[in-house]
Amino acid sequence: MLTNNLLNHKRGNSLLKLSHSFVSQNQVWQGALNTISFDGNGIKAKLLNLAKPCYIIRVEDKIGVTNEGESLHLQNGKIGQELLMSVPAMQIKQLGDPNFLDFHNVKYAYVTGAMAHGIASEELVIALGKEKILSSFGAGGLSPARVEAAINRIQQALPQGPYAFNLLHSPSDPAVERGVIDLYLKYQVRTIEASAFLDLSENIVYYRVAGLSLNAANEIEIKNKVIAKISRREVATKFLEPAPYKILKKLVQQGLISELQATLAAKIPMADDITVEADSGGHTDNRPLVCLLPSILELRDQIQGQYGYEKPVRIGVAGGIATPQSALAAFMMGAAYVVTGSINQSCIEAGTSEYTKQLLAQAEMADVMMAPAADMFEMGVKLQVLKRGTLFPLRAQKLFDLYKNYDSIEDIPAAEREKLEKQIFKTNLDAIWQETVNYLSQRNPDKLHKAAQNPKLKMALIFRWYLGLSSRWSNSGEKGREIDYQIWCGPAMGSFNNWIKGSYLADLNNRRVVDVANQIMTGAVFLYRMQVLKIQGLEMPTYYSTYHPVHFN
Repeated sequence: MLTNNLLNHKRGNSLLKLSHSFVSQNQVWQGALNTISFDGNGIKAKLLNLAKPCYIIRVEDKIGVTNEGESLHLQNGKIGQELLMSVPAMQIKQLGDPNFLDFHNVKYAYVTGAMAHGIASEELVIALGKEKILSSFGAGGLSPARVEAAINRIQQALPQGPYAFNLLHSPSDPAVERGVIDLYLKYQVRTIEASAFLDLSENIVYYRVAGLSLNAANEIEIKNKVIAKISRREVATKFLEPAPYKILKKLVQQGLISELQATLAAKIPMADDITVEADSGGHTDNRPLVCLLPSILELRDQIQGQYGYEKPVRIGVAGGIATPQSALAAFMMGAAYVVTGSINQSCIEAGTSEYTKQLLAQAEMADVMMAPAADMFEMGVKLQVLKRGTLFPLRAQKLFDLYKNYDSIEDIPAAEREKLEKQIFKTNLDAIWQETVNYLSQRNPDKLHKAAQNPKLKMALIFRWYLGLSSRWSNSGEKGREIDYQIWCGPAMGSFNNWIKGSYLADLNNRRVVDVANQIMTGAVFLYRMQVLKIQGLEMPTYYSTYHPVHFN
């Protein structure tokens, strides 16, 4: 509601005024006077009517707003009310790169990124896909059978798409990565989101190039689309350039791709889209978006000038996208599309537990920290997690410190080992090792053999037991392990919670991924309209220039 001070604006009876930078447009407005709003709620409603143009009219000493009528130049001899400024109607699809919409057959330049272990679930992907919004299934860390089941379910629900599947880089376990690629090729999954890559692997090159052919017009047809998520220039370069000749040659020799496909691969980039990932949940380099995005855009333009691709690689952004303000900022910096991640975990469709969703809904921006990653533990790679309500990040760091300081489990002092068994593992480490043996004997016998010869690797695998299961406990809602939940989360979660406070989305029972997407994108368009009016010289109370989630009709 408007305050009394706002209603009694100091310039006459008008709630709006002009800044010193206002420049007259020498135009008049013609239309019905009863369509002009001068009261607070009426003004806000017309500003929010994005499907129609917005005219700012001066009538005597008051400034009002209308969506009706027409603007005319004064020199035409027409008589009407003074038109101060106007903004056209605007649609959400005007944000971002229109080529992105056409290429992926979507209605918004908005994507929800993959969250591993099926947190980005089938329900989430299908709900968004039915609304023509692209979403990536969180295949990372799942068994081949589980991924296969997800493919079948999503393809049945979305036979024409859109949908994507994640390919999480596994440098220490390339066979796992290859198994996922084989599934994607078998079931003709046409879009993948490649994440956590440090370098190109044979597997991702195989997927990309196996989908190349020439169409009837003798043009290169790209069936297998790649969206690469990166945060470093050197990695971005690998996806912006064509596939390496050395890998192509090897794939031809193995009979996996044809000579023609290898030739075509030299004429296209490895990725169609690159998502610049700033300070995000999970694997992240905590890069500031305002520095990272311009750098990658410049790199893209440089490589495009070198290779002259028919279709330049589009650059989108992820990490910190949680509000209309952050989305609009990304688009204004040149992003082709935006990607949300952390905020979708707290939605109804996310594949995680109600307890975890409650923790996420209470998070503030500072309630996150970095912790060792299970999949790249020995390399010292970290990921960003929630610290509020869980001891996981502190306990995970404790395990990594022990790994650095000792060469084997046996070298750890007895008192320290006892703490590990009682507080973190809650069982004997020998029992944990036996569980690890049983698991690896089925999934990765080679690694098990290496561990038998390498005590430090054995220690790492035991510690990975905790790191790996802690995220699964969070997803399944494991009772008694709440304090050990590993919850991937960036500061965007806190920003989102602050924005939706007091709105219907504050209730977890109302928080649906499609609603979140619609509210962020609608809000971004509205804020763009407000900024255009401000640039033209309109001053208005904060009430008008803010956007809070409201139920759509």
